[in-house]
Amino acid sequence: MWRSQVESPVPFIYTTKQRIILAVVPRLASLLIRLLCCTLRFEDVVAPGAAAAERGGGPGVYAFWHRSLLVAAYRFRGWKIAILISRSFDGELIARTVELLGFTAIRGSSSRGGAVALRQMAEAYGAGHYCAITADGPRGPAQVAKPGASQLAQLVGAESVGAFYALPDKAWVLKSWDRFLIPKPFSTVRIYWPGLVAPELEAVQGALDRAVGMAEAPVK
Repeated sequence: MWRSQVESPVPFIYTTKQRIILAVVPRLASLLIRLLCCTLRFEDVVAPGAAAAERGGGPGVYAFWHRSLLVAAYRFRGWKIAILISRSFDGELIARTVELLGFTAIRGSSSRGGAVALRQMAEAYGAGHYCAITADGPRGPAQVAKPGASQLAQLVGAESVGAFYALPDKAWVLKSWDRFLIPKPFSTVRIYWPGLVAPELEAVQGALDRAVGMAEAPVK
């Protein structure tokens, strides 16, 4: 199993209550995700001239919106993906949950440990991993891309960045900053792939916007 050789920032010191939550909630959450999402049907919707990512096809850099995190975590479980998760208590809950689904969680964000996290993501890329970044995470604004994905691609010398948008046809939408999606049982989740773009912030934003546009386009 790949492990980063880049020294991580000093870890947080959690309270007793937080340690109990971290010991229990990720295991329960990963189980509930598996139980819920095993009822779902997944479909890839690919733009003309584009292609969906394939299992075992790394390395690659991909960006997606934070609201799609739950369904993406299940759809791409066990795919040898390193994912960037914020260094916060909530981020630690998410990180431990996705690790139980077969991801490598790297802690860092634009505000905490970003430089170290990018170097760790670059190591993962060099080891053959897909690298996934929630472009508008961890706190938004929603669907406004930050430079993490383009910076990582430039750091590793990748010629392009991929993007996708995952949308269930039936979902509960939380009243959170990102309008987080929880799919309803037995719904269909479509993964929209707009194609690869240059490793530049404006291009990544454009690709993600096109993916959302594909999802919102009227069915013909």
